[in-house]
Amino acid sequence: MGSELPGIDVERLSGWLDDNVAGFEGPFDFQLIAGGRSNLTYRVMDSSKRSFVLRRPPVSDVLATAHDMNREHRVMSALADTAVPVPDMLGYCEDADVTGAPFFVMEFVDGHIVRDRKDAEALRPEARVAIGPRMVEVLSALHGVDPSEVGLGDLGKTDGYLERQLRRWAKQVDQSKTRDLPLIEDVHRRLSAAIPPQVETRIVHGDYRLDNLVAGPDGDVRAVLDWELCTLGDPLADLGLLMVYWAEPGDALTALGEAPTLVDGFSSRLEMRDAYVAATGRDIGSISFYIAFGYWKLACILEGVLSRWRHGAMGEELRAAAEGFEARVEELAEAADLAAAEMGI
Repeated sequence: MGSELPGIDVERLSGWLDDNVAGFEGPFDFQLIAGGRSNLTYRVMDSSKRSFVLRRPPVSDVLATAHDMNREHRVMSALADTAVPVPDMLGYCEDADVTGAPFFVMEFVDGHIVRDRKDAEALRPEARVAIGPRMVEVLSALHGVDPSEVGLGDLGKTDGYLERQLRRWAKQVDQSKTRDLPLIEDVHRRLSAAIPPQVETRIVHGDYRLDNLVAGPDGDVRAVLDWELCTLGDPLADLGLLMVYWAEPGDALTALGEAPTLVDGFSSRLEMRDAYVAATGRDIGSISFYIAFGYWKLACILEGVLSRWRHGAMGEELRAAAEGFEARVEELAEAADLAAAEMGI
């Protein structure tokens, strides 16, 4: 099985793991974890049936500024002693000769990855009630970390976050788009002309959502995953994108398809926002801009995923998940357009 996986050179990789990851011994078995839409993630099991996780970029068609393995590894290493739960880092390899690209390995954190309604229904009702407030606590803790105090003061520029994000995603969607997308271009122009002031600079996860964390059976957050978009910037961007992902019954559009938060028991978006304000004291009066930006950014990201799928840069399981993305990109662009129009921009 392992020898047939994309991005895995079993012989060379096994040798590196034997030499560099303490406490594990080959032979190793590699399993591609379903659900990833960007970097490839594998569960690795050693000869004693102990598990850890390996992350590497897609196998081809990678944009120059994307999929920085060192960044993910560095961020989680820096957050290890904070109130933000992250897996322990076990090793990092920058030598692309080992398995085709840089990669890192980390602790396997057991728990629930809640991707869809079926996963949400598998949670106990009390866990569904608890997980929303706990997610807000963790996000508030992240935004309370002083980047310089944990060695991340140089992770990114300290100002102009939204301007840079709008330029970055517009450039990347232009490089990877599979067709003309005039609405994405129009919303980009309007958002760029109405950017609210950046009041402070904090560590921004960049894709903070329910299925990018490991949940315990009680609704606790055991680990936050997928830090590839992390940088320094405006913390309200994380909150706005979380609101985009956090679907409620009656929503015309759900960013994640069968959104897990449509199942009974989850907090409302208003409850999540109020909890964030109570925990941080931040003024979120401009949150509507960040929600519009979140829809637009997600449309750009999914267009990139669609491009990689069409160019064969994703494993078969992940390619199957990309079906229907063309229509979803257009729907998200329309949602961004509507949110911006409701703000008068």
